[in-house]
Amino acid sequence: MASMKILVINIGSTSTKLAVYNDETPEFTHILRHPQEELKPLRTVEEHYRYRKPLVQAALKQYGLETAHFDAVVGRGGLIKPIPSGTYAVNQLMYDDLLSCKWGKHLVNLGGILAFELANENGCPAYIVDPVVVDELEEVARLSGYPGMPRTVAWHALNQKAVAKGYAKSVGKRYEDMNLIVAHLGGGVTVGSHRKGRVIDVNNAIDGDGPYSAERPGGLPVGEVMRLCYSGKYETYEDIRKEFTSRGGLVAYLGTNDMREVLTRIEAGDEYAKLILQGMAYQVGKDIGAAAAILKGEVDAVIVTGGIAYNPIITDWIKEMVSFIAPFVVVPGEDELGALAMGALRVLRGEEQAHEYAY
Repeated sequence: MASMKILVINIGSTSTKLAVYNDETPEFTHILRHPQEELKPLRTVEEHYRYRKPLVQAALKQYGLETAHFDAVVGRGGLIKPIPSGTYAVNQLMYDDLLSCKWGKHLVNLGGILAFELANENGCPAYIVDPVVVDELEEVARLSGYPGMPRTVAWHALNQKAVAKGYAKSVGKRYEDMNLIVAHLGGGVTVGSHRKGRVIDVNNAIDGDGPYSAERPGGLPVGEVMRLCYSGKYETYEDIRKEFTSRGGLVAYLGTNDMREVLTRIEAGDEYAKLILQGMAYQVGKDIGAAAAILKGEVDAVIVTGGIAYNPIITDWIKEMVSFIAPFVVVPGEDELGALAMGALRVLRGEEQAHEYAY
């Protein structure tokens, strides 16, 4: 079987990660760093797209890849309509939804947009894999307590699914035969209840639900939120949304989202910084306990992943709370580039069928 060459694009708030895979092997990786002063004037997803696309093309040209033939281009998926897990072909409908932000405005939309554009120029298919809107919730999990306000999802589906499948393989089992709890700790925190291959409950991290994190406040007291909205401090919905999605959590308490700085403060004897970080671990542990209840106590493993999982202080605090539930496993970081490449590769090899995006 001929080898497959796949271009991978993963969008960050201040970076664009690129990789070229030859089957399972990464041949090239490059990170484009975007200075804050260049990003500040950009208001819309389309403006960000027009800023980043030439930079991606220039990077490929710099490494002699501008004329390379790719068998597929795959990007991290964005805010589209809720869909089941899997690899999806980026068609015109999905492209239009991502560019217009019909289902939500977020820079993660750029992954599918750039994949579609570059794939069309290359004459190959474009894909996304397990976007943040993967929705496998049971109906009871959608109930919020107020009609017209169903619970929705926006979570680290790509990394959670990849880590869960990797763990299952490492213990000689199928992901579809296991019950797992996966907590992703990053700029946002998501805790997913994985039952036999489906995530039947998980919090919406983009809106800030769940535990507080580096930048998000988590589930806040409803009465205080209502008072704040009418306090006169914020003029528009966008103002308050930005406050709750990028200025909460560690940023609000400690003035930083840099975990290294927080740890330095703790090592220097800052008891307040220690309390705030411990509070984050406490809320993660509490949500893991709730996930165990959702799985009715039948849990094969509790897995903690994401960038903050490199920090043994916080993972040890979580372990103290939840190790009685099931074996506790730490898989720090995230291999989103690899997960994207493997999702496309399975389709190219005929091991899976690409889903079609439609209403």
